[in-house]
Amino acid sequence: MVVLARAFAARPAFLLIDEMSLGLAPVVFTRLLPVITRFASDGAAILLVEQFTHLALGVAQDAVVVSSGRVTFSGEARTLLDSPDTLHTAYLGES
Repeated sequence: MVVLARAFAARPAFLLIDEMSLGLAPVVFTRLLPVITRFASDGAAILLVEQFTHLALGVAQDAVVVSSGRVTFSGEARTLLDSPDTLHTAYLGES
């Protein structure tokens, strides 16, 4: 939490957040998502690496899925959010 506060205070043009949910209570993580969205709307580019895809996709504009070192999907986040089959295929390959 302190690291994120320091990052926001520095007002960077680009911010990489890796596994923001790690070690945080779900309610805290959920409360931080609108803060990140607001920060992005103020002009910052944010790269959010997150295991809880449904939460990350809910605030993202674009999404990239990397599986075994390969990009398996690149496009609008809404595409993955609206199509669980597409997300499943991007992660696990063709079934």
